[in-house]
Amino acid sequence: MNFKDLATVSGKPGLFKVLKPSRTGVILESMDAKKTKLVAGMSQRVSILSDISIYTLTEEGAEPLESVMQKIEAEFQGDLGLDANPDDAELRAFMKHVLPEVDESRVYTSDIKKLITWYTLLRVQAPEVLQKSEEEKPEEAKPTEEKEPKAPKKAKSDKKSDK
Repeated sequence: MNFKDLATVSGKPGLFKVLKPSRTGVILESMDAKKTKLVAGMSQRVSILSDISIYTLTEEGAEPLESVMQKIEAEFQGDLGLDANPDDAELRAFMKHVLPEVDESRVYTSDIKKLITWYTLLRVQAPEVLQKSEEEKPEEAKPTEEKEPKAPKKAKSDKKSDK
C-alpha cells in the first residue's frame, strides 16, 4: 500500500483505502476499526493522498504530503510530543519544526490538525506507508544473462496449384 491507494473524502472524517473504481465513482473502505465500505459518487470530492501537498515558501511552492509524513515518522517515530488538545501556537510550532519553509499564511491550523490525525491513523493502520518507498532506495546492479540468439525461422514457401 502507498499514498496512491489512500484517499480522503470531503465531509467525512478519516482516511479511506481505494478498493476499485465503479461506474458511478469509486469504492472506498474506511481505515478505522469498522472497515465500512463507501461508494463515493461523482458529486463527492475525493482526494488521493499522493496528490495533496503543503504550501511552502520554496521555488516549487509546495511539499508533497508523502515526504512531510515521512519526515514526521523519521523524526518522531510516533511520539509527536503534543498535548491531547494542542493550541494554535503549539500546532504551528510543530509544523515549523517539521517543515521550516512552510507558508504560514496559507496553511491553516485545521490543516495541521488534519495532518496529525492522518499521521496517527496511518501509524496504527498502515505503518508501511510511512517508510521510505522502494523507488527512492538505490537498486543494486543486477548482472544480466546473455541469451544465445535464436536461429531464424525458415520461410514457408507458397505452393499454388496451376490449373
